[in-house]
Amino acid sequence: MGNDLIANELTRISNYDVLVKQHQQLIEKKNEPAAESNGVYTRYKNPVVTAAHAPVTWRYDLNAATNPHGMERIGINAAFNAGAIKWNGRYIMCVRVEGVDRKSFFAIAESPNGIDNFQFWDKPCVIPQLKDHDTNVYDMRLTLHEDGWIYGIFCTERKDPNAPAGDTSAAIANAGIVRTKDLVNFERLPDLISNTGQQRNVVIHPEFVNGKYALYTRPQDGFIDVGSGGGVGLGYIDDMENPVVENEKIIFGKIYHTIYELKNGLGPAPIKTSKGWLHLAHGVRNTAAGLRYTLYMFMTDLNDIGKVTHTPAGYFMAPENEERVGDVSNVLFSNGWIADEDGTVYVYYASSDTRMHVAVSTIDKLTDYVINSPEDTLTSAGSVNTIIKLVDNNSKLL
Repeated sequence: MGNDLIANELTRISNYDVLVKQHQQLIEKKNEPAAESNGVYTRYKNPVVTAAHAPVTWRYDLNAATNPHGMERIGINAAFNAGAIKWNGRYIMCVRVEGVDRKSFFAIAESPNGIDNFQFWDKPCVIPQLKDHDTNVYDMRLTLHEDGWIYGIFCTERKDPNAPAGDTSAAIANAGIVRTKDLVNFERLPDLISNTGQQRNVVIHPEFVNGKYALYTRPQDGFIDVGSGGGVGLGYIDDMENPVVENEKIIFGKIYHTIYELKNGLGPAPIKTSKGWLHLAHGVRNTAAGLRYTLYMFMTDLNDIGKVTHTPAGYFMAPENEERVGDVSNVLFSNGWIADEDGTVYVYYASSDTRMHVAVSTIDKLTDYVINSPEDTLTSAGSVNTIIKLVDNNSKLL
């Protein structure tokens, strides 16, 4: 028996060394820009975080006595929908990690350059529980607020207590709120209180507005279907320790036969520029193959954040190639971007609810794109006229 234990221990050590080496090679793999670019942004070839980036110590019991065959004990299914922030000179993502048990949790991954070498911290984030505990949590937006706190607003999901007997899928979504000074110790605040139905995709504005906290919301009638709700809302809170959102109104609604026909919601907190606030959002439309999620942009007034000033037609980014394939196919989703000191913008986006990617642009390029790209005319004839106008202008230069 003793010899068997020694043999198992030697095998475990050998397997562990192989796992660690493979894991480190994955983390250190250099990322490169894709050859194709539309001039607005450049995608990078490799995903920046995947399920395989989860540390070996999260997944394997390294004790030969309790895991003699060296099996993976805790499986990781996906790593996606990450909030992002530049903090202490490092590029930080708060990743939604989903286990094979379908439960999501948050974990911090950091990189020295924002495009590769993302490595998870030793342990996942511990989110304090309220009396009505979360069943599932996901899609945290990280925002460094003017008040000095880093706020994390995420979706908290619980079973619908009014679901009919036998219905084990009906759920209620709301916005959970934490704040932190170090991304390790999180203070749980009460969940958002809103009178406009269920809430998902809630984002805090980084500055005070007339002494109040401003929140972008996405009210909806049900857990999946927005019903009569939907759209990017805006409301105000006096005290984040009593987060009752007031004067909530839709500032960017759903529109027929657009990429945000079915529902839409804000991604990360907006970026402040000299021309206005840059916003990144997702739009959803239905197709014969199911829901299609794409990303779009718009700008709001610098001094009136509820006033939309510019909206380019159509999507900013859509799933391409292998990005189309995953747990929930044909989806791009972003709830994190970082504007660097030199004007570089890192857009972190998830594809098909499976993995994280990065695309790189600049504040100047994104501002140019949002302000000078044609708006949607909302008709086919109008789209043709827009193209003809561009052709005629170009013909004068040829």
